Amino acid sequence: MIIPAVNFHLLKPCNARCRFCFATFRDVDGELAVDDALRVIDALRDAGAEKLNFAGGEPTLHRHLDRLVAHAKRSGLVTSVVTNGFKLDRLLDTHAGDLDWVGLSVDSADEAVEVELGRSRGDHVRRSLALADRCREEGVRVKLNTVVTALNCREDMSAFVRRFQPERWKVFQVLPMAGQNDGDVETLLIDDDTFRAFVERHAPLMAEGLGPVAERNDDMQGSYVMVDPLGRFFGNATGRHVYSAPILEVGVEAALAQVGVSTAKFEARGGRYAW
Repeated sequence: MIIPAVNFHLLKPCNARCRFCFATFRDVDGELAVDDALRVIDALRDAGAEKLNFAGGEPTLHRHLDRLVAHAKRSGLVTSVVTNGFKLDRLLDTHAGDLDWVGLSVDSADEAVEVELGRSRGDHVRRSLALADRCREEGVRVKLNTVVTALNCREDMSAFVRRFQPERWKVFQVLPMAGQNDGDVETLLIDDDTFRAFVERHAPLMAEGLGPVAERNDDMQGSYVMVDPLGRFFGNATGRHVYSAPILEVGVEAALAQVGVSTAKFEARGGRYAW
């Protein structure tokens, strides 16, 4: 049985240039045809997946994201899009009813920090708040994803999080990944104690149901089921991406066995929740 939550990284392109991105796919060319992507969704569902997170690159750049989300929803999967919000309004206009969750990526309440990180050209924080409000109006549940780096590790984001009102706030220690962000991420890296201090600074939010779900580097490595733009599982337990054979050629079980994902680590990091 597959781990119940899967991240499907649909494509390589992104409108942002986040210096810490662990999924730049420098080593991947191309993406699946839409009909093959639909077949991968069916295969994941048949293998026991319950929740499918569409990611990238930037998933709202995918020409057929609406079709993929609708198919996943009609297949009985819980649907989610993890996005910087670039073209999210367009998806909400047509397919809000097929979306269960939107995970919006905001790393700092300070727009200047977002610009320095490569996340923004100057209006990301404001736009993200507006998008969170719109998602709730459309009946879509909202997550907040924050990567903690040397640029934001001393920040107190409490006021921003209270305004954002996520149902779930995921806080990640910036993750170095050979072949993906090396050459860009080094000056952003922080140690475990610095990450812990950021999490503890925001612990009072727990009483309001807004407290962070924290993931250290070790928690993330080897605990996610991830599919790349070519329809292969990829793992990160070794500190670089390891790719399986294509799912549509060898099947879910055989492909997943090639990348090494730990069910115990998935459960330990709180991967299963009331989605």
